[in-house]
Amino acid sequence: MSKTRTLDHKIWDIAWPAILSNISIPMLGLVDTAILGHLGSTQYLGAVAIGGAILSFLYWGFSFLRMGTTGLVAKASGAGEVADAVLILAQSCVLALILATLVIIFHPIWLLGGIALMSPAQDLAPLALSYASIRIYSAPAVLITYACVGWFIGRQNTRWPLLIVLTSNVTNIGLDFLFIVGLGLNSDGAAIATVISEYLGCGLAIYGIWRTLPIRPDASLFRRLANWSAYAHLLTTSRHLFIRTTCLLFSFAFFTAMGEKLGGNILAANTIMIQLVFLAAYGMDGFAYSAEALTGNRIGAGDLKGFYRATARCALWCGGSAVLASLFFFFFCVPIFKLLTDLEPVRTLMLEYQWWLILLPLIAAPSYLLDGVFIGTAETRYMMYTMVLSTLLVYLPVWYLTTGWGNHGLWLSFAMFSAARGLSLQLCYWHLSKAQRWLPTTFPSTLNTNQ
Repeated sequence: MSKTRTLDHKIWDIAWPAILSNISIPMLGLVDTAILGHLGSTQYLGAVAIGGAILSFLYWGFSFLRMGTTGLVAKASGAGEVADAVLILAQSCVLALILATLVIIFHPIWLLGGIALMSPAQDLAPLALSYASIRIYSAPAVLITYACVGWFIGRQNTRWPLLIVLTSNVTNIGLDFLFIVGLGLNSDGAAIATVISEYLGCGLAIYGIWRTLPIRPDASLFRRLANWSAYAHLLTTSRHLFIRTTCLLFSFAFFTAMGEKLGGNILAANTIMIQLVFLAAYGMDGFAYSAEALTGNRIGAGDLKGFYRATARCALWCGGSAVLASLFFFFFCVPIFKLLTDLEPVRTLMLEYQWWLILLPLIAAPSYLLDGVFIGTAETRYMMYTMVLSTLLVYLPVWYLTTGWGNHGLWLSFAMFSAARGLSLQLCYWHLSKAQRWLPTTFPSTLNTNQ
């Protein structure tokens, strides 16, 4: 019993700061919307929405820097390979700088491509392009922060990520008032505020790393860092996660695009409901972060029983949060919908599709939890395979076969996609368990090259 209590304390110690930091992110978007929405013109709000969507798509694609770092650092820490854990962090930061440099160099090409794909109104395109062109210069800060946050989570420390997010967001809100309201810079002011706050967050992340490093970098670390063959394992993990995240981004973009084809009111209803789905996911993600840190650590330590115990307890808490989310939506859908929109046709549609909102936390919970397990153990190829198969063999075929069902068919395809992700990862989990393949024979050889 004492072991279970101790493990639960560890899970919650990791989960609650992660949940709070996740929730603070959409709060910043609401503040931006409120400030820009009172400027007397919808142009600036539209410009930020379009430019922000393009940048979010890009930066989400690079989220493998966070996830890949977490898994490898957790395993190295569990194995007692402190120098290897620090090396992984340094490699991730180097990779982040290289990617950020390429993003900045080629940003005119892909920004124009993103604007063309989104096809905004003629008066919005220049404003959106200007906003995104300013914000692109925060790419080094964003990507390095990803790597640092991955390190913290891998080390079972989510308090620093919470501090980073809260500091960055509070600063962003204050600078929004300064640049947008005080200086009248409108959407460009919102971009400048975000760039400054992201560099502040990056600086705080680096400071946190320096404060908590178990060992100080020495000449041997820099020699190992210059050995490009030692990046093989990190790059392989990153490739798997990049493909997986690209498929996930496609699934959300496809859902939005197909909803738009069904009409403006359905698009509005779906947009609000999917944001509520994301809100429920923040609670489950906190326990997924716990699974990343704890399962990876136990596998690194060669403690298979501890790994299974951590997986089971994280699954219990994740499942419990999913049940609470579904019950919350079941009892409070009507007042939530009234709070979020005054448009009666949109509210009516949301009530028609409310059962999808109620069921989705329960359907998606296994995929969130098992994502955490496979990230923590660095078995990322299974995440890639299952995501690709769930997208190509379930999501798109189910949508095509149910197009006659309208929006119910679209929600069914998304729900089946979420279920397929969890079920396929569960099958992979059972396979690795039955074949006794969770424990590596050695820690990744790409890190053990002595330089």
